[in-house]
Amino acid sequence: MNHTSNELFKAVRYALYAGTTAVVGLSAAPVLAQDDTSSQKLETITVTGSNIRRVDIETSNPVVTIDRAAIEKTGKLTLGDLVQQLPAVTGPNTNPQVNNSGGTGFSSIGLRGLGSSRTLVLINGHRYLSGDPNAIPANMIERIEVLTDGASSVYGSDAIAGVVNFILRSDYQGAEFSADYGISDRDDGASKGYSFTFGQSSDKGSIMAGVNYKKIDGVLAGHREFSKNSVSRLGSTSSPIGTFVGGSSSSPYGHIKIPAGMADLFPGCSSGFLARNPSASGLNVATDYHCYRNNATAEGPSDKYNYATVNLVMTPQERTGLFLNGNYKITDNVEAYLNVLHNKTSAAFQLAPAVFGTPYGAFISKDSYYNPFGVDFAGNTFTARLESLGNRSASSGTSNDQLSTGFKGSFSVWNDQQWNWELGFDYGHVHQSTTTYGLPNMSVLNPGMGPSFYDQTSGQVFCGTGPDDIIDGCTPFNPFNLQDPNTIAALQAAASPGVSNLFSKETVKRLDLNGGLFELPAGTMQLAVGYNYRTEYIHSNVDTGLIVDFNGNCTLGSQCGSALQGGYNVKEAYAELFVPILKDLPFVHALNLTVGDRWSKYNTFGSTNNTKFALEWRPIEDLLLRGTVSKVFRAPTIGDIFGGAASDAPKISRDPCDGYTGGGNPACVNVPTDGSFVNENVRQALQLSAIASGAAFAGFPIGPEKGKSFDFGIVYDPHWLEGLSVSADVWRVYLNENITGIGAQQVIDLCSAGQTAFCPLIRRYPSGPSQGQIQTLIEPTGNLGRVDVGGVDFALNYRLPEFSFGRFNVGLNATYLKNYDLQTAPGLEGNTTYHFAGHFENYGSAQAAACPGAGGGVCLFPRWRAQSSVGWQMGPFDASWAMRYIHRFRMGSASPSQDSHPYGTGNPSLDGLYTDYGSTVYHDIQFGYNLESLNTRFDIGVNNVGDKQPPFLYANNTLNANTDPSDFDLMGRYYWGRVTVKF
Repeated sequence: MNHTSNELFKAVRYALYAGTTAVVGLSAAPVLAQDDTSSQKLETITVTGSNIRRVDIETSNPVVTIDRAAIEKTGKLTLGDLVQQLPAVTGPNTNPQVNNSGGTGFSSIGLRGLGSSRTLVLINGHRYLSGDPNAIPANMIERIEVLTDGASSVYGSDAIAGVVNFILRSDYQGAEFSADYGISDRDDGASKGYSFTFGQSSDKGSIMAGVNYKKIDGVLAGHREFSKNSVSRLGSTSSPIGTFVGGSSSSPYGHIKIPAGMADLFPGCSSGFLARNPSASGLNVATDYHCYRNNATAEGPSDKYNYATVNLVMTPQERTGLFLNGNYKITDNVEAYLNVLHNKTSAAFQLAPAVFGTPYGAFISKDSYYNPFGVDFAGNTFTARLESLGNRSASSGTSNDQLSTGFKGSFSVWNDQQWNWELGFDYGHVHQSTTTYGLPNMSVLNPGMGPSFYDQTSGQVFCGTGPDDIIDGCTPFNPFNLQDPNTIAALQAAASPGVSNLFSKETVKRLDLNGGLFELPAGTMQLAVGYNYRTEYIHSNVDTGLIVDFNGNCTLGSQCGSALQGGYNVKEAYAELFVPILKDLPFVHALNLTVGDRWSKYNTFGSTNNTKFALEWRPIEDLLLRGTVSKVFRAPTIGDIFGGAASDAPKISRDPCDGYTGGGNPACVNVPTDGSFVNENVRQALQLSAIASGAAFAGFPIGPEKGKSFDFGIVYDPHWLEGLSVSADVWRVYLNENITGIGAQQVIDLCSAGQTAFCPLIRRYPSGPSQGQIQTLIEPTGNLGRVDVGGVDFALNYRLPEFSFGRFNVGLNATYLKNYDLQTAPGLEGNTTYHFAGHFENYGSAQAAACPGAGGGVCLFPRWRAQSSVGWQMGPFDASWAMRYIHRFRMGSASPSQDSHPYGTGNPSLDGLYTDYGSTVYHDIQFGYNLESLNTRFDIGVNNVGDKQPPFLYANNTLNANTDPSDFDLMGRYYWGRVTVKF
């Protein structure tokens, strides 16, 4: 059998496998363009991970494909949901279930747990600026190819963990209308969508266009049992572990530090803070206040505020979009093409009412008429919750435009070798406008908490020190009684929305050539070369009321940030050589080598080269052994370098200065040395006031991160069992000099260990009742740490023979995470190695602070993730059952070096505690019917058939809904249906 007929045979066989993906939805090999088999010739194509055009079905690149049939048959609310459920996607990812740190409608994709910044998202092989899969119309997509191997030699920066490539439909003839609707088992979270697609094709070219609309309603956390309350499980220095409803110490009745000299009024008050009695005016210290209760006691319930109910477990979003995809043949060998995408997304998040107090810019004068304590309140001494202003919320509108255009063609050279060329231009543009509500203007409120007096003549309270010193335009109010009508009026008068805007742009000019060089005994040696010039630019504006100061505060008190403007350019050239070494020999059916290199020169840090070596060996026709070794890198983004200051509220699990008695610990500047110091944020599990920033703001140098990617796999397609394909790939990625946001706990620990470059980032109160407490802390972006991740991917697809009762397909994709090891500061004193595999790293822990891409505050790395499916088809009927598996995991550790203290610190009994959580399995079902006489298809389905609830991880360990919204389903059982009509 000659080479052409071998490839033809395999392609026809794979065309049968492709039918499996229509139900199973996944394949471990790329989908091929198909020609008329009678011509004994196959069209060459490029597959994600290479620039070489080939006819081979499987190559050295491990690619998982989600085909169009699978997309059409899913009831997932967004494309991001579909991709995030791939077993290779793990670790923290943003999606519409993420409320706190989300709420823009965006979904991120992070392969191998390395964060979305290390996964490159493409459309038709070209960079996609926003990277948001939800902004791509589903009716525009032919298939999704996911490369699970490093590809910096092919695509440049960011392709460290892999590539997600959305391949667009083309050459479509006809028209299609689709409508879908879904709703949860609890009658909320309704979704509805419409799409219309039409196309026309001829010998001269084709045009395809479409519009789409999708709306998803928000769901309150109070509508789910697991999230309706903020439930914490904590112990402390003075109390054993307890479980209590509550969450934030900033309650509507205050969290007031007992002034020196007044402790005798509240004997035995272990918390050291007071709360106002709900019915009291707050003007009498002795009768109007009680000792603040962190936990429920015999004296009463916990004073902590249950912020959870008004949060969201599904953020609302509404999308409209359109696309155009066309090509025109200018000559037989030259054609012009144009791809255009436009999407507008409106989304929102909602949080509990704003926190108000001295850590956030408030100052209460001792001379205020309403201050019964007779001392100034500043620093970390008073906080409260502004229920009278309503919930904090933000609405965002995001416009996403992507264009790719150019010319491409082919020509012949010596020895009749065929070459292809492409001259193109890509343009991406994202504009986002965000309006934040429910925030008080501190510049308006602070005068009202200054000196004030009661005027006996008028019976009113005025700002000032007496009748001769009345301050005009100032309204005094009682900050200790936020339910007082006068206080409510003052707060509402000071409420002000904040508006911010973000604009980003990317342009790429490119030239690509690929074709055959000459014939070797084993086949054609091929070469791909290219050059591109890329520019990136970002510009953001922040409302003056939201501009952060050096203490992490702003005039509006929350959601603080700063402007950003910057850009860079990069020149790149690449070459990729494919060498067929041997063919049709004993135990060498085929042996091929691919070598690639990409040179990149950035105007911000210089140049880099990244190479690839890939080998394919077929000892027999049915068996492929493959291996790839690649250099990978990621350049710092504009935000990494020039990102301005933005307020952050991290937690820390320890302070090395607790009990400090001197000795020169550089992290303990301004801490009392009498051994009495206890960090209140740690003791009460409170959030810090911090500033997250880019490298330039913090004065940190920054450069690219570099590493290597390895993949060694086996693919078996037995000819004796038609329809079966199995594969396994052993993979590893390591990175040095990680570009990362350095979290609060890391900053403190590294400074304490003697890394003095981090010490100026910590500011503690120098005096007063809060002396030594952390006033603010800068969390910079820099190169710090080393990560080493490895595991095994498995895939199986089998299309069974047809029976009288129909045809069945089965499929399985699974990933085993062997290790995920992260060193916080290799080569430096204070370095710690964390072993993430099999663990949930809880919010506020040093481990979560070091986790790549932990935007949602937590990280989960289960050992196993898997998807499996069974599909059935008979005549016009079809059905499928899909399962998603997340392996058991552990929160906490008995090992001192790995202990994340999920239940508190300060007591030896709290060390080494952990909780093991069991595995989670989700089941989805789908039924379909094709009514051919009306060209109409009906689909109905149920997601999460068993109404599986997410694991309960407790509010003190999470940032959203007592659980992890990146990995688990928060909606519960969800019904959906779709009607598609073709014209």
